[in-house]
Amino acid sequence: MIRNILMVCVGNICRSPTAEIVMREALGADGPQVASAGLQALVDHPIDPTAALLLQERGLDCTAHRARQVNASLLAAADLVLVMERRHHAAVARDYPQASGKTMLLGRWAGDCEVPDPYRQQRPAFEHALALVDRGVQAWMPYLRRG
Repeated sequence: MIRNILMVCVGNICRSPTAEIVMREALGADGPQVASAGLQALVDHPIDPTAALLLQERGLDCTAHRARQVNASLLAAADLVLVMERRHHAAVARDYPQASGKTMLLGRWAGDCEVPDPYRQQRPAFEHALALVDRGVQAWMPYLRRG
């Protein structure tokens, strides 16, 4: 049973916190715990302003987010680690081989797609990333919903 999900990207200010918040909303209050971290996190930074705006337009609160670095204890606590790109999976497998078997692409069930990094780009790049996050999250729902 999956009780804890960890979303991973690079900086933990765009894609992984967006995926964390979208996944948490989709799963509801009784779903698994969802968190996020970055492979090269901008530690203690808030979510990117454009990512925040898109989430706020959906009525989702992201003000509490502060970027944090992925580490062995976060990965050990996770039952499932969802990454945004194949290279993130490779980095987890290289640096934390004990977590490689539970690490998968967020887009695995959505055409095995990656979520490109919108960092330092204009709103359309963030909208595209959010659309791919939405697709990935929805494709995971049959595997994560209880009952």
